[in-house]
Amino acid sequence: MPGETPRLKGRTRQVAPAAWPIVLRDAHPGYITWEQFLRNQQRLDDNRTFRPEDRRGAVREGAALLQGIVLCGRCGRRMAVRYLADGARPCYDCAEVHTQLAGATCQSIRGDGIDAAVARSFLEALQPAELTVALAALDDLEARARQIDRQWQLRLEQARYEADLARRRFLAVEPEHRLVARSLEREWNAKLADVERLEREDAARPSSTARLVTPEERQRILALAQDLPTVWQAPTTTHLERKQVLRCLIKDVTLTRQAATIHVAIRWQTEACTTLEVPRPPRSADLRRTDPAVIRRIDELAPSHTDRQIAARLNDEGRAPGLKGTFTADKVQWLRYKHRIPSGCPEGPLACPTGQRGDGRYSARAAAAELNVSVSTIAAWCQEGRLDGIQTAPHGPWWVRLTPAVVTALRKSARRRWARRASPDQGVS
Repeated sequence: MPGETPRLKGRTRQVAPAAWPIVLRDAHPGYITWEQFLRNQQRLDDNRTFRPEDRRGAVREGAALLQGIVLCGRCGRRMAVRYLADGARPCYDCAEVHTQLAGATCQSIRGDGIDAAVARSFLEALQPAELTVALAALDDLEARARQIDRQWQLRLEQARYEADLARRRFLAVEPEHRLVARSLEREWNAKLADVERLEREDAARPSSTARLVTPEERQRILALAQDLPTVWQAPTTTHLERKQVLRCLIKDVTLTRQAATIHVAIRWQTEACTTLEVPRPPRSADLRRTDPAVIRRIDELAPSHTDRQIAARLNDEGRAPGLKGTFTADKVQWLRYKHRIPSGCPEGPLACPTGQRGDGRYSARAAAAELNVSVSTIAAWCQEGRLDGIQTAPHGPWWVRLTPAVVTALRKSARRRWARRASPDQGVS
């Protein structure tokens, strides 16, 4: 309004606890302790979604065990979670460059195998022997923390003594010695400032008593090692609960995709690091590709076995093609064609120019020439059982096994020729 006195507008600026000039703890009774307040503030700050590269975020309900604590081993950014089509298998993506700068995706790694490896390491770390070592290390840390507290107490005592000494010097000076009094007053003020600074730093640092483990807590921790694996694998345990327990020990996990493996670096809350090598999951094309050992086996059997025999042999050995199921003659034939493996035992006579296959059997035409009989005679002898012949399909070609004894017994001295009949209208000359 015209003539109205301008109103002053204020602005509140939040100061970090480390920069608070004055901290008076336990001046009034509180609902929670100072240590619990600091932990709550840390969790609230950790759950923020602002600047996700610095914060893990709140625990979610998804199946990704490492949600919020997985880092990219190439660029160092925090990786996001994406679920595959079934909604149960997670995938960890580092797509910040692609999202913000329209660049290429840094890494995209399937996460179910990685989650299983990290969970195994987590449960192994909670074994009784490991916990005993960890508690011993914790005792050492507590002893060091007590030494640090003692050093801070000595520093404060020294600073207070020097401040009191400067005060007594100032009070002992004669009033007429003004220059000396001013110098001693400045020294006293400097010593008081040092005392205030040290007290502020001591109040801002976390207390070592919060890290002490009581004997009762030790027994509970050791008992937890016996119960946690069962609780972890129980179907009633939710993904959210597993993540909350995991974050108590693991600070973050760094993933680096390599040629054949995925390098996993687990950083624990104690800043210790554990490295793992997890095999990369096969690609969809590799899942559909027949095992090279099966191809080598087909190459071994092809000279002396037919495609049907090879398929039966592979099925008996428990081998499977790339698309699962069982082997058939057509599948074996396709694999031979794909890998350029010749067949020594074809089922068609035209594919065997010599008339004899790799298993020693003769085609019906070659056997007829060897025994000086007709092809129909070979077929009749095979049907009667006089010859060892096989036929893969009804009315299919015969493949006959000829031994020296069979050739001696059945070979005709000369092939019988049948005379052609004369037509009725032809006369006899």
